[in-house]
Amino acid sequence: MIGPLAASLLLGAASPPLPPMTLDEKAAQLQNEAPASPKLGLAAYDWWSEGLHGIARNGAATVFPQAIGLAATWDPALLEQVGDAVATEARAKWNIGHGRDGAPLFGGLTIWSPNINIFRDPRWGRGQETYGEDPFLTGSLAVGFIRGLQGPDPLHPKTIATAKHFVVHSGPEAGRDSFSVDVSPRDLEQTYLPAFRMAVTEGKARSVMCAYNAIHGTPVCANESLWTGRLRRDWGFTGLTVSDCDAVSNIWLFHHSQPDAAHAAAAALNGGTDLNCGSAYAALPRAVRLGLVSERRIDAALGRAVAMRRALLAPSAWDRIGAEAIDSPAHRALARRAAVESLVLLKNDRAILPLKAQRVAVVGADADDLNILEANYHGTAIDPVTPLAGIRKRFGAVRYAQGSALVDGVPVLLPETALQGDGASGLATTVTRDGKAGATTIARTIDLDFTRTAPFRQQWRGRFVPPAPGRYELLLSGTACWHACPPHDRIALSVGGKLVGGTIGDQPLRLTVDATGPLPIAVDLDHFGGDEGLRLEWRAPADALLNEAEAAARASDVTVAVVGLSPDLEGEALHVEAPGFAGGDRTDVALPAAQRRLLDRLAATGKPLVVVVTAGSAVALGDVRADAILYAWYPGEEGGTAIANVLAGDEDPGGRLPVTIYAATADLPAFVDYGMKERTYRFFTGKPEWAFGHGLSFAQIAIGGATHAARLPVGASLAVEVPLRNAGARKGERVVQAYLVPPASTEAPAMTDPMLQRQLAAFSRRSLGPGEAARIVLAISPRMMSTVDRAGVRRVVPGTYRLWVGDGPPGDGPGQWSEFTLTGAAQELPK
Repeated sequence: MIGPLAASLLLGAASPPLPPMTLDEKAAQLQNEAPASPKLGLAAYDWWSEGLHGIARNGAATVFPQAIGLAATWDPALLEQVGDAVATEARAKWNIGHGRDGAPLFGGLTIWSPNINIFRDPRWGRGQETYGEDPFLTGSLAVGFIRGLQGPDPLHPKTIATAKHFVVHSGPEAGRDSFSVDVSPRDLEQTYLPAFRMAVTEGKARSVMCAYNAIHGTPVCANESLWTGRLRRDWGFTGLTVSDCDAVSNIWLFHHSQPDAAHAAAAALNGGTDLNCGSAYAALPRAVRLGLVSERRIDAALGRAVAMRRALLAPSAWDRIGAEAIDSPAHRALARRAAVESLVLLKNDRAILPLKAQRVAVVGADADDLNILEANYHGTAIDPVTPLAGIRKRFGAVRYAQGSALVDGVPVLLPETALQGDGASGLATTVTRDGKAGATTIARTIDLDFTRTAPFRQQWRGRFVPPAPGRYELLLSGTACWHACPPHDRIALSVGGKLVGGTIGDQPLRLTVDATGPLPIAVDLDHFGGDEGLRLEWRAPADALLNEAEAAARASDVTVAVVGLSPDLEGEALHVEAPGFAGGDRTDVALPAAQRRLLDRLAATGKPLVVVVTAGSAVALGDVRADAILYAWYPGEEGGTAIANVLAGDEDPGGRLPVTIYAATADLPAFVDYGMKERTYRFFTGKPEWAFGHGLSFAQIAIGGATHAARLPVGASLAVEVPLRNAGARKGERVVQAYLVPPASTEAPAMTDPMLQRQLAAFSRRSLGPGEAARIVLAISPRMMSTVDRAGVRRVVPGTYRLWVGDGPPGDGPGQWSEFTLTGAAQELPK
């Protein structure tokens, strides 16, 4: 039952009086699919909308780099602009689509983003949705994004941000519905809570979502000490708490901590979860009748939910936002800037970049794939630019070869090089809308995202042109809708006279052909329902692809190999079983073997090799013989433009790694272990392949000696002045980073953490033109100087601190060490 602390905080919430309503009516309003309520004067509303890196699952929208790419910018001000753009497009869709007449799934103004869980292990498939492995960097970026989403006026929020998943949630995906974490008090306070604290106390997030997992056996969505004690009492949160989808049902179905839905619903509501994504709160009336929860508690939660709805509905300047805001030129330019800022130049031997060669070969399955632009939780990009398309536009004609699959045995997109229609690479295609056929054009591939688009029919005709004689399997599949679906779209595939037909669903249409030369191919789509996309893929003989790639490299001056992962391999609860992957997570941090063989073949040509890595997590490349390595993440709709511009030197790659790239899986503890020993740069004692914070630049920007006070009292902030000067002729970017090594406490050893190697204490991203100089001030707060003891108590301790200030972490690039001393008694900080 609810405790005295919860009662004092939750039942006293101020909200307008509710009209007389039945228990069933109240319970219905506390589920994400809230029906219309004449008594409340509210239309139907689905609380579930996504906006992780652009409005998601609701049709056309600007697609920004995936969250992990945004993290690589180290730019909270940019994140605020991205958040504002996402909110603007949410309002545009609201105003032109439904607005006050009711919001369908993914059509509302309550945005369930950002995901600020700590990316503690690169094997987690959903780590791409986060801002990396450091709590302070994550929290700083979250504050910017939340401020952008919610806007400057607390009385008239543009949208509502929802920080998730509270708390200690970062895989494995398998078993996430029932997993219980045994986290230490120190790790909870030092690693898993700080970003959420910043999101609430500094970002003023008005909503927080609970995680699927349990902590020490108590499901988080029913954890009163976290929801009510830490979130509301300690941090002063007054907003709305929501469950992850079906997490309340999981309390009894998978955690088995309650006997049925009524007990689970009561446990969640008493524990502090106001709103249920799912239907478990339909059992609240029964829970009241059984005496498990009070109606006053339901009224308190409902009061917060209704107040939030009314704040969003209040007349405001946001009502004037129209359709022209969706993927506007300004938003597209912002997506391009975000992509450029996210690119991390890991290596640049002999200054091979910017490219000076004219004949460029582009190789790799990720070079021309829509998925690696959009990632997961995405909108429908209107005019996406793949790396291949961007490099072609910037460098002119290039030679392209797919080279390999991403993973042995896993199909990849059928490339343009294996298709021919009307004398051009690709297939001739015609779209019919409202019974009228449009002009025939050439589609280079069949790789479509048509989420929430108007019905249409489309056909593709041409020839399948294999790279060499052999057996080829072609697969036609799509992304099927999964919620309240109408009948699925009809599709058909014909190759060499063989025909298969059916609908988009769980299984693709398959045709296997023994090809010795070109074969006629035809594809048909009748899109009339809620299905979301269509892809034509293949499994091809490995040697045929490798030979084609080698030939392209030998005929060129330089090869750009776009390799890595894809959202088909890493992501949320995927049905993937392949070497190195399981259920959306990874089992190996190394680049898959098929792509390592490809890079070896390309390097053996002796031609310069530039490797571009597209992934949502850290991928170890090992001893690949690359002249340059550029980490591109999942870069959004303008990713291809950004990559090409950086390769050409039109833009400076200013990104820095928000994660550690480990050299081998063996360097990591067990995936299920949530202890922080030997995890992330703060606690890892080995040698990484690439360090957290690493990144190179084309510009010659020097960081001068940092100056600061030598002594100050415990509880004071430290101001660190850092001079910068661009001594070159190129505009460039620097991310000045400050790391602290706290003193070991001789008086009370338990006050300090012996495993802590260093911690990021401040950072600042600056752009400098040729010859420009600047002085920046890094402010290091007492909280960033603090350490956490075994009991989870955070203190600032006296003693001598070591401070590194540089263009990367200690030992990685230019910088310097200095010291300062804190005097006085140890000071305990608020939770």
